[in-house]
Amino acid sequence: MARSPSFDREAALGEAIGLFWKRGYHGSSMKQIEQALDMRPGSIYATFGSKDGLYSEALVRYAEAGGRELAEHMTHYDSILSGLKDYLRKIANGCTDSEDVPSRACLIVKTLLESSNTHTGHSDQAREILGAIEQSFSELLEEAKRRGELKESTDCSRLARLLQSQIMGLRSIAERNLSAADLEALGNDMAQILDAYSAK
Repeated sequence: MARSPSFDREAALGEAIGLFWKRGYHGSSMKQIEQALDMRPGSIYATFGSKDGLYSEALVRYAEAGGRELAEHMTHYDSILSGLKDYLRKIANGCTDSEDVPSRACLIVKTLLESSNTHTGHSDQAREILGAIEQSFSELLEEAKRRGELKESTDCSRLARLLQSQIMGLRSIAERNLSAADLEALGNDMAQILDAYSAK
């Protein structure tokens, strides 16, 4: 049975994410893109408009997947703080083995670093996505404060930015090939940051 066009598009985007995540925008040649997506140049341009269009859409899909992962994770917790603490530990533990992903570092952060001085469109998109992620953390923390889990004095926007900076730093330092024990310890240390803001 022939695959539907929508399936082909999503499959192609999945391959594009893997390639760009591993090699970056500038490190991915059109020939490599053609091979990864198993598409001819004309089909790529007809479907995505350009290499830029493909990269931009791949970045959106990557961010959406991350958002779904966080949302799904939080459904397993009655306590928002407990959920966030385990989420930080989960990220740290996920950095111990990169066989299932092209890179331990985040594609969005890699995009920002690579494109800040070379491609303002991509860097602006990365900044916008990171801002949306920070806002998601801030909303979770605000809800935790409404439930009495956080001290009333907590600046949730500021704490959300701190958590995001910790995650960005963790996933970057994991590229040093730290041991599983070291990464687990870092995850626990990150989780303990939230204890200082707990109302209990």
